[in-house]
Amino acid sequence: MQIIPVIDLMEGNVVHAKKGQRDHYKPIQTPLCKGSMPHAVIDGLKGIHDFKTLYVADLDALTGIGNHDALLLSLQEHYTDLQFWIDRGMPHNGQPFPTSKSVPVIGSESLTSEHLGILPQIGKQFILSLDFMGETLLGDQNLLRNPSIWPDTIIIMSLAHVGSNEGPDFKRLSWFRKQWPGKQIFAAGGVRHADDLNRLAKLGIDGALIASAIHSGVIGHSDFKHYG
Repeated sequence: MQIIPVIDLMEGNVVHAKKGQRDHYKPIQTPLCKGSMPHAVIDGLKGIHDFKTLYVADLDALTGIGNHDALLLSLQEHYTDLQFWIDRGMPHNGQPFPTSKSVPVIGSESLTSEHLGILPQIGKQFILSLDFMGETLLGDQNLLRNPSIWPDTIIIMSLAHVGSNEGPDFKRLSWFRKQWPGKQIFAAGGVRHADDLNRLAKLGIDGALIASAIHSGVIGHSDFKHYG
């Protein structure tokens, strides 16, 4: 199982995400670096482990108040050894973010019924994030009824669990794992410690997106060494 660190961008800063309540997000405070500038945070993450993949959510783009396109391109040019999973909403005109060093993440919260008809045109070269707030899927509910348009890699994003210290949504993750054994499934939201990682691995989950537990130091070197 793979550990993938997460950074959430808002107004040029890396912010601390909690329970999907974006109006209350504040610039991150982490012992890994001084300040909340993206380069500093990524340097701090790379200082504790040689991560190969980084998930980046452009919250300004997702909320329609701007974007971090120039910054994202700069980060990819600087960190050539990283693959970026970039979540910034539905690609413009159906085209993914224009770089060979990133994989677009498309969250269900950004998808309308019109978009569902466009997804097949993109092909399978993206990652689908199924975004849940509680029991509700954000976005068009028909997405769950059309798994034929899903790519091979799926993120189960439980927003109410993000930064909550409540643990992952094991029940939902287990259900998706059993229903779609051929998909790569990544857990997002709520991972607290090594016991959670071990339980996810036993469920057959392929990886976990993690922020708070890395910055707090609860998940550290031994976990990275074990799970990669």
